[in-house]
Amino acid sequence: MIPARYAATRFPGKLMQDLGGKSVIVRTYESTKATKLFDEVYVVTDSEIIFNEIESHGGKAIMSIKQHECGSDRIAEAIENMDIDIVVNVQGDEPFTTKDDLEKVLNLFNGDDAANIDLASLMTRMTDWNEVNDPNFVKVIVDQNNYALYFSRSPIPYPRDRSIPMEYYEHKGIYAFRKQALMDFYKWPMRNLEASEKIECIRYLEYGKNIKLAISTTENAIEIDTPEDLLKANKVMKNSEE
Repeated sequence: MIPARYAATRFPGKLMQDLGGKSVIVRTYESTKATKLFDEVYVVTDSEIIFNEIESHGGKAIMSIKQHECGSDRIAEAIENMDIDIVVNVQGDEPFTTKDDLEKVLNLFNGDDAANIDLASLMTRMTDWNEVNDPNFVKVIVDQNNYALYFSRSPIPYPRDRSIPMEYYEHKGIYAFRKQALMDFYKWPMRNLEASEKIECIRYLEYGKNIKLAISTTENAIEIDTPEDLLKANKVMKNSEE
């Protein structure tokens, strides 16, 4: 499932912006479909523009019935009556999604601790301190078994003692939910931590769900959050085609 809003707060209409001759949302849909990992791939949207864009390119789209605050709620409505076990959420602004990344997330459900996992996701190491300080990049810290402790737009952990070597990780917009965990999320009210940070994964943590993360090593996996991101993505796309 690829949740897709037209009216994004930071970059309105970003999913319909041109990326190498196709819209960002079509690029994301096609890259997800090309992995051949899924029985079905759908874009779930509240926008007729995005709905028509996907269908005009031969894709499958579902129009949301209700208004939703986040992508998880949008997906939960769409799958409520579907007979499925695990559903994967790929963010609509992740056009460089790869099969390798998706397999890493899905493979977490094959590990010895799979029964403990409610939600699997992805993180990637950050090397640019400007990005670590940028609130547009969501950071995550994990325990020794790669279970999420917290997500934040602030640098976490805070480097009070700079003599201690510390790696920072960005949370990437790929999730694999057990259906029951997603339906629970749909019923729970938003609490203050999630409302303050505007990060939906925090809701799972606040209600005691377990989120395990895999580490992505994919390069140039740009998330389209700003016009500057779109410029970088188009450069990457152009270089890959040369």
